[in-house]
Amino acid sequence: MAEAERTQLPGYVRLSRSGELEERARRAHEVLRDCVVCPQECRVNRIEDEEGFCRTGLSPRVSSYSPHFGEESPLVGRNGSGTIFFAGCNMRCEFCQNYEISQCEVGYAVSCEDLAAIMLRLQERGCHNVNFVSPSHVVPQILRAVAFAAPRGLDIPLVYNSGGYDSVETLRLLDGIVDIYMPDAKYGRDDVALELSHAPGYTGRMHAALKEMHRQVGDLEVRDGVAVRGMIIRHLVLPGNLANSEMVMKFVAEEISRDSYVNVMAQYHPAWKASEGGRSPVLAALQRPITAREYAYAVRCAQENGLTRGFP
Repeated sequence: MAEAERTQLPGYVRLSRSGELEERARRAHEVLRDCVVCPQECRVNRIEDEEGFCRTGLSPRVSSYSPHFGEESPLVGRNGSGTIFFAGCNMRCEFCQNYEISQCEVGYAVSCEDLAAIMLRLQERGCHNVNFVSPSHVVPQILRAVAFAAPRGLDIPLVYNSGGYDSVETLRLLDGIVDIYMPDAKYGRDDVALELSHAPGYTGRMHAALKEMHRQVGDLEVRDGVAVRGMIIRHLVLPGNLANSEMVMKFVAEEISRDSYVNVMAQYHPAWKASEGGRSPVLAALQRPITAREYAYAVRCAQENGLTRGFP
């Protein structure tokens, strides 16, 4: 094989051929025995099908999969991003807009061989990538599935699309395997993160996770309009600046990169428990959409910190 062809292959293909991918999958599987896959660190034995915070035992559950055209344009390209939505989540966002999947667990259990077949099916449909949505609690199963799929011809970029509440130790198992990281940077304060997403120590965990992701893949690289490698950061603007956008943008600019691709998202609306409100002043503030002024403030925070990519 020519050197040019080797360098164009995704890293997971090369790791599959060397046997390293299978070894990573084996090591990740063992983490399930006393589960610390994510920062919740439940320490249940998921190999024996015990369930912790994410309500997922050994088998991953898939809610749906398809070419998706609603993601960021560098992921969508012409043929769509091959999204796989996993049921369950390692956070419980009071305002989750996909609560049927994340909290009500709408989905069906699949084997890792079945998950590999889904990836290959998405590639056959022309998708530019395989996009794992809410993968933080099923990393070992994803690694095993990629180990099945790579020798069978999977060779498109893999996208890790998470809430940003990830374990650095788990992310290190993905080094050289994930091509594109797409984490949320949800909050600037831990107290808000705990009340709204039940994610203890969110900001420190998110900061460490994004630094590790960026170390692995760097800033977003786009070729012919399609992302091939790098990181996309999402930040959802919340009413009353509950997300503390100024703190998030300062962190991204100063500790990640001013060339970061940051999607400042305006689509917040009261969903799930946020539509009920009333239990606390913070939750009560979530009972309305954001205003144009609130969104403009978040964009201005990004601009004032020298960020320019990914938002209007």
